[in-house]
Amino acid sequence: MKETLSIRLSRTLLEGRRRLSPQARERMKSFLATQRAADEAFVNKAGQADLYYTSFGWVLAYILGFPLDRKKMLHYLDGLDPTALDVVHTAAYLRCRTLLRAFKVPSWTAALWRFAQPLKERLARRDFTSADYPHHDPHSPYAQFIRLMLREDLGEETESSARATISSLEKYHTPIGGFSNEKGFPTPSVNATAAALAVQGQLMGYWPNETVDHLWRTQEETGGFRADPQAPLPDLLSTATALFVLKCYHRSPRVSPQSFVEAHWLDSGGFGATLWDQESDTEYLFYGLLALGS
Repeated sequence: MKETLSIRLSRTLLEGRRRLSPQARERMKSFLATQRAADEAFVNKAGQADLYYTSFGWVLAYILGFPLDRKKMLHYLDGLDPTALDVVHTAAYLRCRTLLRAFKVPSWTAALWRFAQPLKERLARRDFTSADYPHHDPHSPYAQFIRLMLREDLGEETESSARATISSLEKYHTPIGGFSNEKGFPTPSVNATAAALAVQGQLMGYWPNETVDHLWRTQEETGGFRADPQAPLPDLLSTATALFVLKCYHRSPRVSPQSFVEAHWLDSGGFGATLWDQESDTEYLFYGLLALGS
């Protein structure tokens, strides 16, 4: 069975957990508890239950061994209409459905593949419009990344459209290397570059190439990555996604990122987006653990 992006991410998070001491794990679980809503959903930055943040919270709960009430989880999901969601939230919904089963069976992989089939007919026939995609562009690297993950999680075949997908990404390649999420933009972003490389790797194989070299070179001496060349300082999201994709390509980081990641770990048990941030949320706890595992 082909290893999907969801499985690659889960294996990396499990590796991050393995690197934690029991005390560190408990600190993260304590922070996670502060982000949980009454219905077992997880809250956004405004403190409201949010499907996107819930998808991060449930995977972290599964990885860290944080107990959740499956009946409440099911009630929360049953209150949502997956056919009314955009692409990002549809992917989050499917991930949550998978996690609901994962809390009952021992294997993430088994949960993913057994639960995808009942949802396939209902979700695979969705006619998404451009407005349903990030940046209202279904062809940008980030949109392609989300769509590929969604198709993989639904158990759809992706190889037949691989060359067309890879070709469409070239419109987002920048003159100085790397990718942007905007066509014709002169400078790349780390997240767009990482998304494009993940799509290319899943569809064509994780082979060495110039874009991997470009991403590898953008790491700074601190161990972090800036979102783009104009960003004031490196951030945890860009660092986690870059390290994850480099790991997929079997490329070690140029500089050890351990000190960088630890510097963003807050007393609360969560992770700050940058060194300027002293507050965290469920999404950035995910990025912290992903960076540790990468």
